[in-house]
Order: sequence, then C-alpha cells, then structure tokens
Amino acid sequence: MAKDIEGGGQHGEFPRKDYTDPPPAELIDVDELTKWSFYRALIAEFIATMLFLYITVATVIGYKSQADSDKMADVCGGVGILGIAWAFGGMIFVLVYCTAGISGGHINPAVTFGLFLARKVSLVRAVMYMVAQCLGAICGVGLVKGFQKSLYVRYGGGANELAQGYNKGVGLGAEIIGTFVLVYTVFSATDPKRNARDSHVPVLAPLPIGFAVFMVHLATIPITGTGINPARSLGAAVIYNQEKAWDDQWIFWVGPFIGAAIAAAYHQYLLRAGAVKAIGSFRSNPHV
Repeated sequence: MAKDIEGGGQHGEFPRKDYTDPPPAELIDVDELTKWSFYRALIAEFIATMLFLYITVATVIGYKSQADSDKMADVCGGVGILGIAWAFGGMIFVLVYCTAGISGGHINPAVTFGLFLARKVSLVRAVMYMVAQCLGAICGVGLVKGFQKSLYVRYGGGANELAQGYNKGVGLGAEIIGTFVLVYTVFSATDPKRNARDSHVPVLAPLPIGFAVFMVHLATIPITGTGINPARSLGAAVIYNQEKAWDDQWIFWVGPFIGAAIAAAYHQYLLRAGAVKAIGSFRSNPHV
C-alpha cells in the first residue's frame, strides 16, 4: 500500500495516497436542476426530516405526559431525558444510514451549511436541501399534532425554548458548541481518508454522527431543549405557533450556523490543510 502522506514530498512532489479527495463542488451548479438524482435526493431529505421530527417530538410529548404530576403520573415514569436523547441520536443514526447513499443524509440545514462552506455541495443543492428539510420538519410535527392534538398543545409541542434561569447568551453558546460537535463529527466520519481505511464497516459514519447528537442532547436539553438543527426548531415553532417559541427562534438559527461554520473551517483549513494545499498544487501543475 502506498504511503498516506497529505503534505508535499521532496522536490515539490506528492507521494501517492490510497484515497482520493473529491474536487470542490461548483459554487452554482444549475445542471443539477436537470437531473432526477437531484430531485430524488430532495425527496429523501424531506422524508427523512419528516420522520425524524415525527418520532422525536412524539417521544418528547409522550415523556411529558407520562411524567405529568398533575395527572398523578409517576414523575420518574417515561423514557426521561436519557430516552429523549436516545430518540434523537438513534433516529439520526437510522436515517443517515438509510439516506447517505441518496442525498448524503444531511437532515439538518446546519450540516448542509457546513458542507456548503467546505465546498462539498453547490449553492443550489444547499438551498434546496434546506427548503426540503424545513418542509419535512413542519410536516413531521404536523403529524404529531394531528395524531395527539390535546397532548401536543398541553405539553408545549416539542418546541425549543430557552429554559428559565439561562440568558440568551448562554443559549446561543450552547447551540454553537453543540452544533460544532455535530458538524465536526460529520466531517470526520465522512472524510475520504477515513473511508479508505474503514469502507468495510457500513455503519461507521452514521454511528458516530448519531452518538454526537445523543451526547449533545444530554448536555443541552436542560438549557435550550437542544436545537442544533434549524429545521427541527422551525418545524416545531410553526406548528406550535406560540410567542415563546418564536421569541427564541433566532438562537436556533444563528447558533447552529455559527457552529457549523467554525466546524467547517476547523476541519478543512486546520486538520486537513495539507490535503487542501495538495489539491491546489495538483490543479496548478497536473503533471506533478
């Protein structure tokens, strides 16, 4: 096997690698609009986000109902915060596994934004993915409300809100750090260098991504209910449509987008800087 060295070799030559870094996506690739595979990816993102919101919001509502002391229920009943975190992380694992080969399994505008900044997807694909994800999220929460309207309204609709005792700066910071963990994990798990070594393990990428979502939920549910996904926050706010959910909505867009941008810059221009330079050098001198 050839040596795996990303930096430059002697005399300006680059040693052979056992993996290939894909070229950057075109900034505006209108040709994608003519391909069925593009629309198939949009459908996959829509359905995946819809299922994600349906399962996770239903889990949140069910837990609050089972633990409601006003109903003489067991306050320790239900799945608890741990179970909610597992629902979010587990669904991401399942859905990324199912859709990765079709759309890349983003299921999150912040993930799409980070990948766009790293030139993994074009602007056209990024914008359309975000639209599909937001529409899917709205439909998913709508299904929860349609199936159990009384419980949905009584227990807050699964909407993300800043918890009492925390100011907006803390909430924003929690969303930035939480999204950074998620998007950084996405970049690391889908790195061509890693895939070259571990392609024989089909669940390798979805598993750490799902665990990242699980761990972030454990840390930030008490603060913001955990957004780290603007589509998730928007879908719940649109269907629940109460003032408190809209008051804090900006946190669940600004925070995740900042966190995604930091993760993209950290992975692409610090951890993988050698690979980026190598691609640039190869393009300037393809005979090297």
